[in-house]
Amino acid sequence: MKFLKHNANVILLCLFEALIGVLLVVDPIGFTSGIIIAFGIGLLFAGLICVIGYFRSDPIEAALKGDLVKGLSMLLAGGFCVLRPTWFIAAFPVLAILYGVVILVAGLCKVQWTVDTLRLKTGRWFLPAISAAVSIICGFLVLSNPFETTLILWMFTGISLIVEAALDVVVLLFARKLSKEQ
Repeated sequence: MKFLKHNANVILLCLFEALIGVLLVVDPIGFTSGIIIAFGIGLLFAGLICVIGYFRSDPIEAALKGDLVKGLSMLLAGGFCVLRPTWFIAAFPVLAILYGVVILVAGLCKVQWTVDTLRLKTGRWFLPAISAAVSIICGFLVLSNPFETTLILWMFTGISLIVEAALDVVVLLFARKLSKEQ
């Protein structure tokens, strides 16, 4: 129970990562459109709150805060997300580059985890090393963008998320075992 309590955030992150991976594999375009539309709805609500807040606040305070511009900008952006989610899918190559960079940075963090495991002589350093290698390879594949369609790239992204989540859980379990042994 103590293990679950101390690692709940890591376990939840791995489960969330795997869930997103499965959803991307099952219906990548639908899932992505749904996320964009949900984000757009959130922007619409936030924009509406800003605009209402602007008119309900003191005129001098309202002028200084600029909530009307913020609110109208959020309403426009939210409306665009809700009405044109496919535009973002068409702009996916830029998003893929950002995602590839994020995967590479995560891989570099896992490289440090591997080196820390080696320096602390806790054994089983190869598990975080495998996870780091998978992250770095996946990051390079996404950045090199060898795929011709967005659908295949989303499916690859989903599979890589599932594999990374599984490897992270395995590493976490072995780390627990090592901490019990010491």
